[in-house]
Amino acid sequence: MKAEIITTGTELLLGDVADTNTSFLAGQLAGLGIDLFYTSSVGDNFERLSGALKTACQRSDLILTTGGLGPTQGDITREAIAGLLGEKMEVDPGLKLALEKFFTERGIDMSANNLKQASLIPSAQAVPNARGTAPGWWAEKEGRIIIAMPGPPGELQPMWQKNIAPALQSRSSAIILSHTLKIFGVPEGTVDEQLSALLKSPNPTLALYAKPDGIHLRITAKAGTMAEAKALISSHEAAVRDIVGEYVWGVDDESLETVVGRMLVKKNLTLAVAESFTGASLIQILARAPENSRFFRGGFYTASDEAKLALGLVWGAGNTSNIAAAMALLARDRLSASIGIGIEGYVETVNEIPMAKVFIAIAGTKPGQPVVRSYSGRLAQIAGRLANQALFELKTLLA
Repeated sequence: MKAEIITTGTELLLGDVADTNTSFLAGQLAGLGIDLFYTSSVGDNFERLSGALKTACQRSDLILTTGGLGPTQGDITREAIAGLLGEKMEVDPGLKLALEKFFTERGIDMSANNLKQASLIPSAQAVPNARGTAPGWWAEKEGRIIIAMPGPPGELQPMWQKNIAPALQSRSSAIILSHTLKIFGVPEGTVDEQLSALLKSPNPTLALYAKPDGIHLRITAKAGTMAEAKALISSHEAAVRDIVGEYVWGVDDESLETVVGRMLVKKNLTLAVAESFTGASLIQILARAPENSRFFRGGFYTASDEAKLALGLVWGAGNTSNIAAAMALLARDRLSASIGIGIEGYVETVNEIPMAKVFIAIAGTKPGQPVVRSYSGRLAQIAGRLANQALFELKTLLA
């Protein structure tokens, strides 16, 4: 089965709203063993949407649309599907009754334009919407399936999970399974070269994605059964780990802060942080980590020299490297933690390009000077990586 996704809404084309529906549905289709070949976004224009639907029907077996199911004049998905199939929309008595009940129970007067949300065509059946007023459509004609879903993810995703995915699963003869390895500390080009032979495999496939927390290596297998798909992935994963295993820090939905937090808890250790230059990015990440109170004591963000002095840093503590080390010790000792991380840096302009020089220091439980690492790069590129770099350095020391 070949699938296509069409997201509708002029707000998507203007950049006012991020299209998260396509990525969600793409992942869901893969899990059902349905091949997704095309995606597109169309504004609230009847002719262009009709054209997109016509093209989709010429090349795809399953067309998924999102958005355009509301009561306004700009909500035209139903009309476009009806026109494509040459059928007339009529208000369904049962859907009308349910819609009127929805408004009555909330003490809201229902305007007449809401009735279009209760419309159907002969080839379509309504898909219940537990979170809103607009039911979806499941239309089938001449071997094609068109499924129209509401645009808000809070309505689309429950509708998909409860009603649409189970129905599609019963029609799919293949399983597509994915598994992701997450690595840090090695350039993307190097990984691509080292894994070149595995990247050429047709099944399972291997794909590389550069992310703020490193490089994600996604292994995807297609098979007739779940057991066969898992076996294919297991074999490919073993081959990948033989080459880059030392850089792997997690898998699938794991985050670096969760992995490090788990290691700290297992070793009965706690962490404190003192940051400058980074916008408190590491503190923010740790503050959002699950069960962070078990391992994270807290942190200080020092945006000025006065703040560093207030924290207890001695004036003239030395160069930037020494300041990072002193901040790590102060964070650890002031918050009675087992481990302290200090981050300090500066920016200099090279050929009119802002370049950052950052020092990450880790003060452990043993006596002695903190371990300090330095990192350089364009400010815009390195800023988002510093917190993850610090966490990866800590994970390496804890291993």
